[in-house]
Amino acid sequence: MSGRIHSIETFGTVDGPGVRFVIFVQGCPMRCAYCHNPDTWPMTGGKLMEVSELIAEYKRNESFYHGGGITVTGGEPLMQVDFLIELFTEAKKEGIHTCIDTSGIAFNKENKAFIEKLDVLMPLTDLVMLDIKHIDPQKHLELTEQKNEGILDFAQYLSDKDVPVWIRHVVVPGLTDDDEYLHKLGYFIGGLKNVKALDVLPYHTMGEAKYKNLGLEYKLAGVPAMDKNKVVEKKQVILQGIRERRNLVL
Repeated sequence: MSGRIHSIETFGTVDGPGVRFVIFVQGCPMRCAYCHNPDTWPMTGGKLMEVSELIAEYKRNESFYHGGGITVTGGEPLMQVDFLIELFTEAKKEGIHTCIDTSGIAFNKENKAFIEKLDVLMPLTDLVMLDIKHIDPQKHLELTEQKNEGILDFAQYLSDKDVPVWIRHVVVPGLTDDDEYLHKLGYFIGGLKNVKALDVLPYHTMGEAKYKNLGLEYKLAGVPAMDKNKVVEKKQVILQGIRERRNLVL
């Protein structure tokens, strides 16, 4: 089986544990205002690559991936769930650690056929990096042009399946840095039993030039990069929400 691939990074260090072979898939329904890969949005384009090609390319530098593995990001990997199943099936035969970096936007609890495929994929998946853009439904819609109901359902699905998860949240000045919503995000995360890490990331402006080159409007023009020191404070707000939820459960 082939996947529609945007690009490959052979020595990724921020896409899961260790040094990673990172596969960027083509296609994503999200339109996040701060996305730094808008060229991955179209469902067409990219390059069709066979699973065997990707595994062979990983094997060429396998000695460098000790403690690492394969991460599939995008784009939105779960838009190509059949490809992921075959890729991760072959990866596990080789003893390769597997990770999906996803927004969860493809999840729909009413789509039984898709969930059946996820039920096959999850035992092959060692880690899911789940990027929760915003906890508030309306704010999420404004930020991404998509609803967040399915994303939160996906987080609960992963918890029910006990799939290890790293939660990611990007803090954007004036958009995702409100303490009320950050606390609510933490309170939601605190109800999940499978969260192994929380990455709170500062918004940066490095993607703005790419939008200009692609002839796309950059919605956050003029919004400054997030102060990294402030991010430490914002993470504490999320952690407080997590603690409150867990204490309530206990």
